[in-house]
Amino acid sequence: MKIYISNYRNHWISPYTIIEYIFFWTDWSKCGRNKGVIADEDYVDHPKWVDKWAKRIDPISTAIRVMLDYIHPPIKYVKIDRWDTWSMDHTLAHIILPMLKQLDKEKHGAPFTDDNDVPEYLRSHMAQPKEHEWDTDSLHFMRWDWILAEMIWAFEQELKDDDEADFYDYSAYEKDNGETNFDQFFKDISGGIKKTKVDDEGLKAHQERKANGFRLFGKYYQKLWD
Repeated sequence: MKIYISNYRNHWISPYTIIEYIFFWTDWSKCGRNKGVIADEDYVDHPKWVDKWAKRIDPISTAIRVMLDYIHPPIKYVKIDRWDTWSMDHTLAHIILPMLKQLDKEKHGAPFTDDNDVPEYLRSHMAQPKEHEWDTDSLHFMRWDWILAEMIWAFEQELKDDDEADFYDYSAYEKDNGETNFDQFFKDISGGIKKTKVDDEGLKAHQERKANGFRLFGKYYQKLWD
């Protein structure tokens, strides 16, 4: 598998931006080019003639965008090899896990989530009273943190060589040097003999948590944004 995806590119240059840079010394131009927050009393709107000239310059802006899109197009190249789908879930986990970790580290917001996807102590009715009806509650971001953590945990388990090994006890086949006698183990298995102890409850809880992490990934797939 080979994947090359470039950064987001926007070659559009607003005709208003062009005019503002041409008339850089004016107060209305400075307000237009200011990237910060300008108080209403300090804001100076552009003259009416700017709108007329912006319509005339619009074809030039479009031509510049088309030219730059042609010269410097976005790169979206994906090559899938035949072995990538032998265990597609495992292959994708190598890509998904580091992306989830980066999102968790650099996210600047959180989507709305359902209460039944998080533990009781994180649900909205456990949050502190909101000052305004439109505010997010005090547990809003913590719910998303918990959901992301469950996704990450599930994909971490997917990439382990044997994430269920802790639930099996092979002590009955342990050699003097501490290693497991798998030759005898497989002989017993073929003969229907069961000496291996299994933590069925722990194994079931582990599998259910892992499946839930994948379920959350699918449910909130379109909310995985920074």
